[in-house]
Amino acid sequence: MATKSYFTSESVTEGHPDKVCDQISDAVLDEIISQDPTARVACETFATTGMILVAGEISTDCYVDIPKVVRNTIREIGYTRAKFGLDCDTCSVLTAIDEQSPDIAAGVDVALETRGDSVDTDADIGAGDQGMMFGFACNETPELMPLPISLAHKLARKLTDVRKSGELSYLRPDGKTQVTVEYEDGRPVRVDTIVVSAQHDPDVSLEQIHDDIINHVINPIIPANLLDAKTRFFINPTGRFVLGGPAGDTGLTGRKIIVDTYGGYARHGGGAFSGKDPTKVDRSGAYAARYVAKNIVAAGLADKCEVEIAYAIGVANPVSILVDTFGTCKIPESKIQELVTKHFDLRPAAIIKKLDLRKPIFRKLAAYGHMGREDLNVSFEKTDMAEVLKKAAQA
Repeated sequence: MATKSYFTSESVTEGHPDKVCDQISDAVLDEIISQDPTARVACETFATTGMILVAGEISTDCYVDIPKVVRNTIREIGYTRAKFGLDCDTCSVLTAIDEQSPDIAAGVDVALETRGDSVDTDADIGAGDQGMMFGFACNETPELMPLPISLAHKLARKLTDVRKSGELSYLRPDGKTQVTVEYEDGRPVRVDTIVVSAQHDPDVSLEQIHDDIINHVINPIIPANLLDAKTRFFINPTGRFVLGGPAGDTGLTGRKIIVDTYGGYARHGGGAFSGKDPTKVDRSGAYAARYVAKNIVAAGLADKCEVEIAYAIGVANPVSILVDTFGTCKIPESKIQELVTKHFDLRPAAIIKKLDLRKPIFRKLAAYGHMGREDLNVSFEKTDMAEVLKKAAQA
């Protein structure tokens, strides 16, 4: 008899207060990196009614008009009137920026392994912090992501698309989605529950919202073979969602780390991504771990793979690397671990170089997930090492 289980993941739209902050932080990062690729940036954003605060540690020689970046980002999201939850033109924008701590900079500028030696361009940067980063991949979807978070992201993006296109013009920027998938013997077989909460104009009826979300958002996204008569739909279950955005709830950078990654399906080291330049291994290490895990699955070496990388601040080489395939490996797990060590250089400078991370690519990643984003052609989603791993495994 098949063993049933259920897993749920959520996503949020780009107008969710926390995601507004993530996008502002990464927009500031992108603007700086476009002028100074080696800048050190740790940018946090806080949003509340009528106010945005940008704070953090930034070391760069370039000039960036941060208030202008903030207002443009808010405008692009769709917060153009106070009654929507924020007005890009009239909200106050405050900044509190300092330089990176010289103690941290000393450890990052030159790694422990190369201090006093000739510079090795792949080892001269130490990890920007201690910590552990996780990457994950599985063969449930074409992009090798867990199905629940993949569907939740697609629903959230569709919610934004129908708003911005005017198809559902009464929608406003804030929104959340949630998908529960039923599994049999570890394989997804159907969608059990869908939750959509969409901010809206006060004059539209709940009945219209319900019908429109089903017809214009859910049906175009969720494959028909995953829906059945038992699938439950909860559309704006509170009955009303007019007050949204930072006016409805405060926002903060880094408060949606599970949405950013695998929807809770895999472990998370706890570090946020947005607003951090790639010397921060919270970001680059997590991207590298995803890159490794995805290539292992793409090579057919496992159906599921989780990779943990751990670092010490100021040290280039990881202090540990762990591969877990949850019993789905096609060759011994110890062999996969050997292949990872041999074929992937996971020192921060090497990651930055291999994944080409000194480019202004981060604002687009700050909504609808950082992982699985094949639509953005980001380097850490490529499977260019799959054939290498496959041939090495066969040898």
